[in-house]
Amino acid sequence: MSDLIEIVDSLENRISKLLHKYELLKQQNTDLKDKIKSLESNSELQLDQLKQWEEKFSALKNASAMLGSDEYKRETKLKINALIKEIDVCIAQLSE
Repeated sequence: MSDLIEIVDSLENRISKLLHKYELLKQQNTDLKDKIKSLESNSELQLDQLKQWEEKFSALKNASAMLGSDEYKRETKLKINALIKEIDVCIAQLSE
């Protein structure tokens, strides 16, 4: 009979330890999910900032080409020509 009591006590101890580990893992999981959300939010902000910097860089390249820099002149001429064609199409549509 005492063997049975020892076995039950041992099982209770193991179950108690498992429940404690379960609670710890559950808390870690919650913490990690929160951290993932935070990192995803931060990543989105950084992507937005990257897009803004790319737009600023593009505008700076165009301005530099217009001021006489040979480095981006070809790109700027192509963009200007494309804009002129778009304007011509708009004018043609308005005159119809």
